[in-house]
Amino acid sequence: MNEADWPSRRRLLATGGGVLTTAVLAACGNDTSDRYDTGYISGEGVSTEISAADRDEPLKFSGTTYEGEEFAAAEQRGQLLVVNVWYAACPPCRKEAPDLQEISQDYGEQGVSFIGINVRDEAGPALAFEENYGITYPSLPDLDAEIMYALRGQVAPNAVPTTLLMDRAGRVAARVSGAIDPSTLRSMIDRVLAE
Repeated sequence: MNEADWPSRRRLLATGGGVLTTAVLAACGNDTSDRYDTGYISGEGVSTEISAADRDEPLKFSGTTYEGEEFAAAEQRGQLLVVNVWYAACPPCRKEAPDLQEISQDYGEQGVSFIGINVRDEAGPALAFEENYGITYPSLPDLDAEIMYALRGQVAPNAVPTTLLMDRAGRVAARVSGAIDPSTLRSMIDRVLAE
C-alpha cells in the first residue's frame, strides 16, 4: 500500500459515513412515536366473533391459581367464561386491566366468570400487578406453556394480551387480539348471554 492510496480511502470512509448518517436521519424524520408504547403498536385489539354453528370443540385447560385454588375450564360450563392472557410488564395488559376488572364486576351476577392466564410471571410480580390494578378475579400461572398449548389455534403464541369469550358449552365465541375495547367486549358478552 502506498501513500497515494490513503486520501482516497479516507474520502471513501467519509463518504460512506455521510451516507449512513443521512440514512439514519431520514429514518428518524418520520416520527411514529404516537403509534408505539414501549415497543407495542397502540390502538385497540382486533376482535373476532364466531357464530354458534361455527364454533370449535370446548376448550379444556386447568391449573392452580396464584392463591393456590384449583381451576378447571370444564367446571365453568353453563356460564360464560372470559379468559385473558397477560403478564405484568406488558403495556397493553396494564392499559386494559382496569376495564377488565370493571367488566368482571358488572357481569359477575349474570353468570360470567373471568380467569387470567399469566404467561411469564412468578407469584410476586403477578400478585403485585393484581393488587395495583385491583384485580379480584384469579389468574393461573403458565410458565411452562401447558395452558397456551391447550389454547393453540385460539391464541397465537406471542399474542399478549389476548382475550377469549367462551360460551356456556366452553367453546370460543369471540376473541380480541390486543388490548380490549371495553364497549366491544361488553357487546360480545351481551350477544353470547342472549343465546
